[in-house]
Order: sequence, then structure tokens, then C-alpha cells
Amino acid sequence: MADEQTLNTAVEDYLAGAEHFLGLVARVRPDQWDRPGLGDWSVRSLVGHTSRSLTTVADYLAQPEPDLIEIDSVGGYYARIQGLAAAPEVAARGVAAGVELGDDPLRAATERRDRAAAAITGIGARAVTTPWGGILLSHYLPTRTFELAVHGLDIARALGAASTLPRPVLMSALATAVEAAELTGQGEQALLILTGREQGPISVV
Repeated sequence: MADEQTLNTAVEDYLAGAEHFLGLVARVRPDQWDRPGLGDWSVRSLVGHTSRSLTTVADYLAQPEPDLIEIDSVGGYYARIQGLAAAPEVAARGVAAGVELGDDPLRAATERRDRAAAAITGIGARAVTTPWGGILLSHYLPTRTFELAVHGLDIARALGAASTLPRPVLMSALATAVEAAELTGQGEQALLILTGREQGPISVV
């Protein structure tokens, strides 16, 4: 019962994060798509990258379940991929995903959300295969909620727009960040920063 409730909560948080993301995409004006988004990404590329949190869920669920669970927690996922966010192929996939949004990015992003939502509707506990190993869906979905939350903030900043994350999405993302910080040896530093005792960067991705 606990596992089922964990999965149900993960699904609800994920869908709330996806809805918040679509609300931000709807606010992008035509003249804003090519403005700077994050790093080398334009707003279009940033939105494209973020939308991969929708496509990967549907894609991974379409594959057979893995035989092994190699990643045993939400934070463990980020411990496994730490440092890979800066890889050139990640940047390239974001650009490609942005291009694939086409002439109507909101419609394309909505279609990606709808596909992901259909894939997880009524689903039971199971695992999915990722490029970094098998992981329970109840652990994988919070990593996608985390991406939707963090990059949602990035999109809002790029647009110069005010945006407040839904509380369940924010709480899920914070829990993921704290767990990942601890597993990557940054837990004490994160605590010092959160309590205003120190300033400095922490990277869990």
C-alpha cells in the first residue's frame, strides 16, 4: 500500500509540474523564442530540453521492464549522472528538442504532456530502463518533476516573468535536491547554505 501511495504521489506531482511548465510555454511571446535561455541555449532550446521530461517518461514506459534495479532511489539517479548535464550531447539534445517543437511550440509541448499522461494513467508499480540503469517508476518520476521545476524557474527568469511553483512540485524538487546533495557528498554544504551560514554553488546534476 505504501509503494502504491508513493507512486500515486509521484504521478500527481509530476503532472502538476507538467501543467506548470505548459503554463510557462503559453507565456512565451513570438519574439522571445530566440532570446538567451540558459547557458548556450535559447528559450526555444531550454523549453525543448525541459519537454524531454515528458517524452522520456512515455518512451521509457514503452520499453520492457529492466531485469535489474541498478538505481535504488531518487537521489541515486542524480548521484549516477552527476556532472553529465554539462556534456555536449545534452546541450545538443536540447537544441534538437527545441527545433522539434516546430511552428507551434505550445501545441507540441501539450502533445508531449498528453502522451506522458496517457502512459502513466492507471499504471501500477514497475521499473523503467534509463541509459544509466533500471529504476523504479516511483523513483524516476520525481527526477522529472525536479527537471520541470528547476527549468520552469529558468524559463521564467529568461522571460523576465514572475512564476510560483505549485507547492507539491516545489516540495518534491526540494526533497530531490537534498537527497542528491547528501549522496554526492554535498549535504553539509547544502545545509550551511540553506541556513544562511555560507554562500556557494552546489551542483546535484
